[in-house]
Amino acid sequence: MASPKKKLQGLVAATITPMTEHGEINFSVIGQYVDYLVEKQGVKNIFVNGTTGEGLSLSTSERRQVAEAWVTKGRNKLDQVVIHVGALSLKESQELAKHAAEIGADGIAVIVPFFLKPQNKDGLIDFLKEVAAAAPALPFYYYHIPALTGVKIRAEELLDGIQEKIPTFQGLKFSDTDLLDFGQCVDQNRQRQFAFLFGVDEQLLSALVMGATGAVGSTYNYLGKKTNQMLEAYERKDFSSALNYQLLFCVGPGWLSTILTWLFFCILTDLQKTKFCIQRFINFVVKLGFGVPQTKAIMTLVSGIPMGPPRLPLHRASKEFIDNAEAKLKSLGFLSFTDLNNVNLEACS
Repeated sequence: MASPKKKLQGLVAATITPMTEHGEINFSVIGQYVDYLVEKQGVKNIFVNGTTGEGLSLSTSERRQVAEAWVTKGRNKLDQVVIHVGALSLKESQELAKHAAEIGADGIAVIVPFFLKPQNKDGLIDFLKEVAAAAPALPFYYYHIPALTGVKIRAEELLDGIQEKIPTFQGLKFSDTDLLDFGQCVDQNRQRQFAFLFGVDEQLLSALVMGATGAVGSTYNYLGKKTNQMLEAYERKDFSSALNYQLLFCVGPGWLSTILTWLFFCILTDLQKTKFCIQRFINFVVKLGFGVPQTKAIMTLVSGIPMGPPRLPLHRASKEFIDNAEAKLKSLGFLSFTDLNNVNLEACS
């Protein structure tokens, strides 16, 4: 059975693939990117070539090159580099899995094929099993994101007996808002040392309550430091501070679940004085829209590392989005995107 150096837990940055203005991969900044994650954000685990990394918009050759660059530049700096090797073609996934093992990656992850889709759990398991077998020494993770794949096989159902069929299975990246499904994944597999990695950044605090052992997300590229502080606050049962951090960084419609979590904590810990001013920013960003192009733009502003435009059919974030988002952050008491590490959580009081 595959045995990673240590269990994949805590924050995992879903890395962006930096590109030039001409749409080619900008490998020259990946070393700087690694240093930024480690030194400025305190994030030492990464998830490469996933949704945020535009993995399915890259050629097989490009995906191999990107994986090699992250493994090479991250050596002796990053703890774990997990490569997403999912593809519509079984052969392509197997090729990418084998390559990840050859270059020294720490694990592989696979999304479900979403054009010619598996009709049931057995079909999906058979596909995943064949991909995992191409890299028998690497920990294997399932990437569950039904909103994009359209495959509605519940993660709880998939995990039932999965390790008997895929011995290298180590956990899943759960990118869905169905916290009941996620909670059952945890509850039904308590005896196994699976990594339960939550993938909806704005619901992370709710997922921690349900038993998440870590998180994979795009915002941890530039908000990793503050999210780590939230995790630390949660661990020491300082729920008021934990919620302040979560409210600060909600960027999607899952904010409602976070508010419900707050109500739960209020009942338990009398946190009626928790600040809600950041909800204004949550609502603001939801209305602006938030996806890969916007993530690339914000990462460029925060880190100073050029991420470039997304690859077609996506278009770059508008200047209006960038200007409005920056202005809103400043209006709430933030200094600027480029000094976001120094944000004072009390600024909205």
